[in-house]
Amino acid sequence: MAEPRPAASTPRHRPALKLVKTQDLSRDQWLDVRRQGIGSSDAAAALGLNPYKSPLQLWMEKTGRDGNLPRIDPNDESAPVYWGTLLEPIVAAHYTRRTGHRVRRINAVLQHSQHPWMLANIDREVTGAPDVQILECKTAGYYGARLWEEGVPEYVQLQVLHQLAVTGKQAADVAVLVCGQELRIHRIERAEALIAQLIELEARFWRYVETDTAPPADGSDSAAIALKALWPRDSGETLDLRGDLVLSAAFSDLVAVRATLAATALQEENLRQTIQQRMGDATVAAFDGGEVRWKRTKDGSAVDTERLQADHPELVRQYMGTKAGSRRFTVKVKPSLVTEQPASEEGSP
Repeated sequence: MAEPRPAASTPRHRPALKLVKTQDLSRDQWLDVRRQGIGSSDAAAALGLNPYKSPLQLWMEKTGRDGNLPRIDPNDESAPVYWGTLLEPIVAAHYTRRTGHRVRRINAVLQHSQHPWMLANIDREVTGAPDVQILECKTAGYYGARLWEEGVPEYVQLQVLHQLAVTGKQAADVAVLVCGQELRIHRIERAEALIAQLIELEARFWRYVETDTAPPADGSDSAAIALKALWPRDSGETLDLRGDLVLSAAFSDLVAVRATLAATALQEENLRQTIQQRMGDATVAAFDGGEVRWKRTKDGSAVDTERLQADHPELVRQYMGTKAGSRRFTVKVKPSLVTEQPASEEGSP
């Protein structure tokens, strides 16, 4: 039988400190406060488990190097952040209607009593309920809903565990509005072993910030964006890495992987053409394991830029703008490193 849970904070779990009140802060001031530590929404990124943000991008934000990163406009109606903020009070109100639990705002950035770099903003505090103390409000659109099919996504679980760690509370409810019409409520209990591990891993990331040392890139789209933002221009210099065993091994692996991908792409195209040749003018080919479609798209329209340039060059100059350049990553391999692919057996694709 599980141990009974205490209703609120215990001497072992000290309550959070209120670092700063937020009701009078501008968004820029609030972001400046967040740079002082790891917030609950930063927890998964700090551990490399956020599908949208890498540790490298988070480090850039915390060290003030995010000037070239894409900015999220909180007033952009096409952004999930906009609708999440707009619908948060509605989600909270329907949570109260569904559960009977009253909730209230805490207009402050909270700080861990022992780890000052651990910060938290919680959407709502649940009052008068013996078994839950925090409410986290979420919205999930058509594409985001798939992340909630098996319960609370991992990155949200880490966010809530971080909140429980900072506040010393015992449980939180996550209320998610799916596709604007279905409210789901999930309970996350305090787990001491997981919280201890979370604090250890977050502290490891925070040391990157304190020592001004970039964490390694992780291959994600976010890390690629971060690298481009860190070094948008090249200097023209040549960096000699021939004596660096680690980077030399990375280069050799890169060459090998690219060769494998090229061979796989050729094989894929060969198989594709085999099926297309058999289909002829058919639209669909059905197989026991699925189907393929080879369908013509609708005709579109495009501006004939060459003709426009020839007939109205002054008009082209009037509307000509500057397109910012970007760094292109290319690989040049010495002939001695190129490994010939073994000839395939007769009859194989």
